[in-house]
Amino acid sequence: MLTVSNYHYIRENFTAPYPSIFGLTPESFERQLLLLKGIGTFIHPEDFIHNTDVILKSKKNYILVTFDDGLKEQFELAKPILDRLNIPALFFINSINYLEKKVSLVHKIHLLRSQLSASILLEAIEKAEYNSRLDLIFSEKEKARTHYNFDDPESAYLKYILNFKLSVTQQSKLINDLFERSFDSNTTIKELYMTEEQLIILASEGMLGSHTHSHLALGLLSAKQIHRELAQTKDFLEQLTHSKINYVSYPYGSHEACAKPVPDLAASLGYTIGFSMERGINRGEEDKLLLKRFDCNDLPSGKNEKLFKDEYSFIYK
Repeated sequence: MLTVSNYHYIRENFTAPYPSIFGLTPESFERQLLLLKGIGTFIHPEDFIHNTDVILKSKKNYILVTFDDGLKEQFELAKPILDRLNIPALFFINSINYLEKKVSLVHKIHLLRSQLSASILLEAIEKAEYNSRLDLIFSEKEKARTHYNFDDPESAYLKYILNFKLSVTQQSKLINDLFERSFDSNTTIKELYMTEEQLIILASEGMLGSHTHSHLALGLLSAKQIHRELAQTKDFLEQLTHSKINYVSYPYGSHEACAKPVPDLAASLGYTIGFSMERGINRGEEDKLLLKRFDCNDLPSGKNEKLFKDEYSFIYK
């Protein structure tokens, strides 16, 4: 069986006027890795590619560490810890940061939310011309609270509206206008994302994967758009690093974001393994292009570790 742990931000501190960027400090990250080491065996991405079925169906618990978004802090703060502990990992990259020299919309949102309250951003949405179509019905509010279970309800609703109710064009216009008033894009790109040299190093170690081009919820796009999102990053990384990119992590990872034809198009482009953010242990019955992952907050010492312990009831007795 395979347990996959996923991380985003690894920072010395997360101080902000409106805390909205969450993750682990290097110390907390290392502590969690050591706890995971006590319940399983860490596996290298290349070993998993070559022995997928054996690992998934094994009674032994294998653990794969993954990172989304290609953040520089992952390379500079997390990787040295992984190297020291001799733990491999898999890093997923968006190509828009390199090919178009743009800050991913999701990170613009994170940065804005760290400076502006959720209520201010919701007010900005309400003032826009499309506000009449954005009232969340009860089931959508439930989905928002479930998917963004570490956020307060107002922040969860904001994220749901931004990611699932607004079109890409609407979302981009709203966020880009707000972002340009507060941040310099060129500086943000240099500070936030890995360099191409760092990507080449990861590829040489067999630890690089695709997180698509623009970090959009693929399942809400047309088949043509999905194909382009999946193909652009794969092509960019393979040309840059002269290595084959077998892995893809779907942005947001929800059921809607991974809905068909997403996994089918990923397979057609040559991806072998894909990851959603459905929580759970992989035991060999899953679609290999829709494997489950735990968020770091679900794992031992995380804010929601009860979910993990429930899945691992055979250990935590």
